[in-house]
Amino acid sequence: MRIGIFGGSFDPIHIGHAIIAQHIISSGAVDRLWFMVSPVNPLKVGKMRQVADTDRLRMVEMVSHPMDGVETSAFEFTMPRPSYTIDTLNALQAKFPDDDFYLVIGGDNWEVFSKWRNSDEILAKYHLLVYPRLGYQVNIPDELKERVILVDAPIIELSSTEIRERLAKGQSVRYYVPDEVLGYIERHDLYSDKIIED
Repeated sequence: MRIGIFGGSFDPIHIGHAIIAQHIISSGAVDRLWFMVSPVNPLKVGKMRQVADTDRLRMVEMVSHPMDGVETSAFEFTMPRPSYTIDTLNALQAKFPDDDFYLVIGGDNWEVFSKWRNSDEILAKYHLLVYPRLGYQVNIPDELKERVILVDAPIIELSSTEIRERLAKGQSVRYYVPDEVLGYIERHDLYSDKIIED
């Protein structure tokens, strides 16, 4: 089975994430897509306080549950930290040897992909699905076009940082996040007092 791995902190997950996931699964590029919720990014320690892992997982589950072929994974929470993408992919491949894994990243990350830890190993062992981001030109060398695929997905200019900023200021984020996620944020007062610097 071809499984897409769409990783992120999802703090919070928003409609842009859902649209990209739906587009990828509907395109037939993969058979399943997993939202891979990441633990705290060690590079961001001290810059922001993420909401609890359980809250982020629950919000992602709210989005993935009604989507055919899409599910939520807490796999990275079982990994040693810091957990790098190559470590996650290798651990997934070891646990699910009969599946093929496709890493889903934005055009902004593709532009700096050579700086990722063991980027050559990722390219040699796994496939990449790159979705467009405004302001980033996705150039895929001919020798990589069998393993790196540009997904013709809509460009969604929406970020979790922007949503956290709006919530911290008491502004509405209706339609930025699915209604069920918004209700969860409001019930648990998740972002009104959070440090919002990314």
